[in-house]
Amino acid sequence: MQAQNISPGLDATDLRILAQLQQDASLSNHALAEAVHVSPATCLRRVRRMVEAGIIERQVAVLSPDKLGHGLTALVEVSLDHQAEERLAAFEARVVEEAAVQQCYRVSPGPDFVLVLVVADMEGYHAVARRLFTQDANVRNVRSFFSIRRSKFGTAVVLPTPA
Repeated sequence: MQAQNISPGLDATDLRILAQLQQDASLSNHALAEAVHVSPATCLRRVRRMVEAGIIERQVAVLSPDKLGHGLTALVEVSLDHQAEERLAAFEARVVEEAAVQQCYRVSPGPDFVLVLVVADMEGYHAVARRLFTQDANVRNVRSFFSIRRSKFGTAVVLPTPA
């Protein structure tokens, strides 16, 4: 599936840069420029422009949770009793501050939020659940799913085809 909406001002060179960065953001500017067939100055200018435009949100290292003692991944659906904007925002603010929460989505229809948590073990999950769910009177229902195996994990966004 290809994305249809392309940010204004992105051309084929920008898309090649983005594709390379999605595969390896640790490339030096010189190596990146060489890989996409532009000068280092051009490459650096384009990357900086895409950072300033918010197209490149950040560059991070993707770590292995298992190798760092975080062997349990939980996908959690959370429904609140009251969905007034201030109540949703208050819950969301608490959740995004929790280190174990890797991702937080406000969703519709169904539950109000879907969270991805990574913790060491079931005891770690229970500690997070107490902090986020059982101590919040507005949390009506929590439904957790525990990963048996991670078959795919990616961060790459499908890039549009240049016009």
